[in-house]
Amino acid sequence: MARPDKVTAVEEMTDKFRNSTATMVTAYTGLTVAQLQDLRRSLGENAQYRVVKNTLTKIAANEAGISHLDELFVGSSAVAFVTGDPVEAAKGLRDFAKDNPNLIIKGGVLDGKALSADEIKKLADLESREVLLAKLAGGMKASMAKAAATFQAPLTKFVRTADALRSQVEQGGAGTPAPAEAESAE
Repeated sequence: MARPDKVTAVEEMTDKFRNSTATMVTAYTGLTVAQLQDLRRSLGENAQYRVVKNTLTKIAANEAGISHLDELFVGSSAVAFVTGDPVEAAKGLRDFAKDNPNLIIKGGVLDGKALSADEIKKLADLESREVLLAKLAGGMKASMAKAAATFQAPLTKFVRTADALRSQVEQGGAGTPAPAEAESAE
């Protein structure tokens, strides 16, 4: 019979797996409590870093429908549950691991797809979602301005031609036959 505290822990982690956009598993042996606190801060506001028990975490991951993490839960394990932008958390892990070689990125999951440690490091090289959206908006704005200029050029030429013709008609038809002259020529 399972102990109630373990059942509760599994249920809680199962919910975290289901509600996370990304999950990243690390080994943390040799890190101090102060270093773990620094790591938690470096992951950003949208990630929660927890030291976990391997057996309970395997059960929770499997209950959440994530079976490809089982081989990662060997030795000391901690999991970063990311609910926001996974790039920020991946950068936090990568940068912290550069300064603290005791932190080892094992792998993870992003939107249900398994990620290797190298793929998490590549994810960290991406720009944040906000930066990518800003670049997209800037590109769209530039394209719209270019399109507007393209449409404006023929319209401007048409308006200038119409203004020139109106001016000629108002000045007595210089260069064009007046209506009375056109009738007498027939």
